[in-house]
Amino acid sequence: MTGELPDKPQSRPQPHPQRWRRMPVAAPVSAGLAAAAASILAASLEWDIPPVAKIGVTLAAAALVGVTTWATTEVKPRRRAPADPGSMLPDHWPPGPEHFTGRAEALSELREVFSARRKAGDLAPPLVVSVYGRGGVGKSALMARFGQEVSRWFPDGRLYADLRGGADAPVRPDEVLIGFLRALGVRLTTDPGGLEELRKLWLTWTKGRKLLIGLDNAHDADQVRPLIPAEPGCAVLVTSRQPLFLNGTHDTRLGVFSEAHGVELLARLAGGDRVVDDLDAAKEIVRICDHLPLAINICGGRLATREQWTLRQMADRLADERRRLDQLQVAATVDKSVRASVQLSYDDCTGIQRRLLRLLSALPAPDVPGWVAGELLDISVLDGADQLEALIDAQLAECSGADQTGALRYRLHDLVRVFAAELAGQDEEERRRAAVERVLYGYRRRAEEAAQDRWPQDWSKGGRRSTPEVQVRAGDWLNAERLSLLAMIDLSRRLGLWELTGGLARAFCSLCHSLRAYWADWASVAELGCEAAGRTGDRRALAIALLDSAAARGGMGVRERALKESGQALEIFTELGESWWAARAMRAVGMTLFAEGNLDRAQDYLIDAIAAFKGEDDVWWMARTQRNLAEMRMAERRPEEARELLETALEVFKREGNRYSEAQTLRVYGEVLAAQARNAHREGDPRSSANLFTRAGFSLDRAGEMFRQRGELWEEARCLRAAGEVGDPSNGLRELDHVRRAEEILTALGDAWGVARTALSSGRVLARLGRIAEADAELRRAMRAFEELEDRWWMALSLRHLGEAHLEAGDRPAAVPPLRQARDIYRSLGNEAGMRRTLELLRRAESGPPAPGGGGEGPAVR
Repeated sequence: MTGELPDKPQSRPQPHPQRWRRMPVAAPVSAGLAAAAASILAASLEWDIPPVAKIGVTLAAAALVGVTTWATTEVKPRRRAPADPGSMLPDHWPPGPEHFTGRAEALSELREVFSARRKAGDLAPPLVVSVYGRGGVGKSALMARFGQEVSRWFPDGRLYADLRGGADAPVRPDEVLIGFLRALGVRLTTDPGGLEELRKLWLTWTKGRKLLIGLDNAHDADQVRPLIPAEPGCAVLVTSRQPLFLNGTHDTRLGVFSEAHGVELLARLAGGDRVVDDLDAAKEIVRICDHLPLAINICGGRLATREQWTLRQMADRLADERRRLDQLQVAATVDKSVRASVQLSYDDCTGIQRRLLRLLSALPAPDVPGWVAGELLDISVLDGADQLEALIDAQLAECSGADQTGALRYRLHDLVRVFAAELAGQDEEERRRAAVERVLYGYRRRAEEAAQDRWPQDWSKGGRRSTPEVQVRAGDWLNAERLSLLAMIDLSRRLGLWELTGGLARAFCSLCHSLRAYWADWASVAELGCEAAGRTGDRRALAIALLDSAAARGGMGVRERALKESGQALEIFTELGESWWAARAMRAVGMTLFAEGNLDRAQDYLIDAIAAFKGEDDVWWMARTQRNLAEMRMAERRPEEARELLETALEVFKREGNRYSEAQTLRVYGEVLAAQARNAHREGDPRSSANLFTRAGFSLDRAGEMFRQRGELWEEARCLRAAGEVGDPSNGLRELDHVRRAEEILTALGDAWGVARTALSSGRVLARLGRIAEADAELRRAMRAFEELEDRWWMALSLRHLGEAHLEAGDRPAAVPPLRQARDIYRSLGNEAGMRRTLELLRRAESGPPAPGGGGEGPAVR
């Protein structure tokens, strides 16, 4: 079996869609020439000319097509189809401004800085360039434009994040890192911990890559520092209102436009002839706008949609508005020059467009998809999109690019958002609230649809049919909408829409659970779900929310709370007569007890859950719980029972077409076959053991390949680890390679528990190879790691295997201390199976003669 981290990808996705007003000239010219060439070729085949001449005409036509194509096609690196879902290059860069103007000096400075950095040695720190200046001066536009220009210098992709430094709640660095890591293919299927742990992962996954990272609208240096990689091949471009004073940063201040550039931008938007006809009025408009590109853009956009206006009329209107603002006490959050241009453009919008702008400002999301406009206005999606386009034409809204699903997203400049929010009083409160509620319900519908597509079995008995393609799209939807969805859940809570809050929370938690992602968000949203259910008095919803919370807390290692919440859920479901959900809760309680090492209590809950699912005729959940019980039987050294359970489960998953669950079950099945093979080997049955070792390897290889095809790196690592624990005497070195490869993957994924678990596997493989000193070091490393993770069950198992390794090597005195420690832990846990095995080994170490043996397998519950 082989497992590889994603290769550095070689292909770049197509640029984000942009709003083009004119068709590029090269395309029709190329098409025309190519068509002419093809016509010549076709006709020549019918002409009565010598064959040699026909060949000459054919070659000439082919050459013409080739030259035309070469001359009109942008030269790009050769594309290679991605090997797996994680190999697609990330390209989140926003589209360049359509009417980008001026900034020749700033662009030249950036080119010089970036070119000099490319010539620097590999030991140089990553390039960090900070562009700062007042709001509306065009920092974001410069970033977008320059990032498009140098994209070829960064073959491993471009990442972008709007840090919303000008908003009331800037984006936290850990939220940005989670998004960036997922863009690089890091699934984060276990809770990575806090900002420090995410930072370590970020450094790991940017190593050896050439990435361009855009951090727009930074609030301060503390928000930016954790996002800077250590890799020399990476570059970071930051924009902010104030200088950030980051060490080693090239800082450049972006000033306002010169008069000439301001007039040029106005001409690009309003038309050159109109500017030439009244150049003085154009200069006055630029002056009243304080030479700010944002203000000039808004004025030019309005002139473009009002061809009957003269520039003099625009200048006079703008001057009147500016004089009025000078006499009023207005908020200092928006420059008067920007405010005047926004006010003028706003006043000229239709009533429905003005209302849309005000309503958009009421949504706290960083950006939204196009359907939101229709919901806000209570009109069709297409009509809403038309009104949104009108705001873009007026330069009052902007397209922020396409998300992972391919949908275009839209946002307001933060200065325009503040302006529009100040006008919220123009809408009746009831009507405004109804508009926001329509958006929230729209998000709920879409979130529930995605959640049921991703994991249908989490929503109802049996669940609806889904396909891998549909499941991938559902995951992409959450990745694209996560920050907006979190903002909507919080907004729903603040509005006191508790039933809606609970519905949004349920869908969000289900998506996170199915992806094993966004752990901190998952846990906090589950708490909101519990709060919402409590406010509505819906005990069924409360129990479901408790199960969601227990799943998150259990995955994060907070098992005491997970056990309490799943127990509360079971009690409520039982009282309500919700037998299917009660079975779900039984399984959750059993799995939490299993993770704690309390196998005796855990098996009772799992057996009861299997019976309950069978009574409900839910074969999927029955099979899944049978797999969990089989893992427990393995921990109890009862592989025959485990095998029977797994073979039944495999039949179900194959029949149902659930490939993911089939692969998980194949992994456990391979572990069971390996245990039986080791038993046969100890009993002196080489033929049977060889057959079982071969079948175990095949099962694990098959499971690993199925996960690899899906891009499930974490699951693939679990298969590699299991392949390293097979225990085939003739395959020890290869098994050690598997374990080390698994640890490499799990380290890269930030799975601290998985790394500890793999250290235990490494120690056992080394012990079988007779490398006792190395085995001792690895098993002690595992024991210390589990101690830090406060996982006493696995700590005890590590100690037990440590004692067993020394015992098998004939060093009884070295075996006694770890075995006694393991015994004491098992006794405190009430784990009778572990206690029995440890006492057996301890008796041999203290008095009995050495004898061949082998330890049982621990539960693979993570």
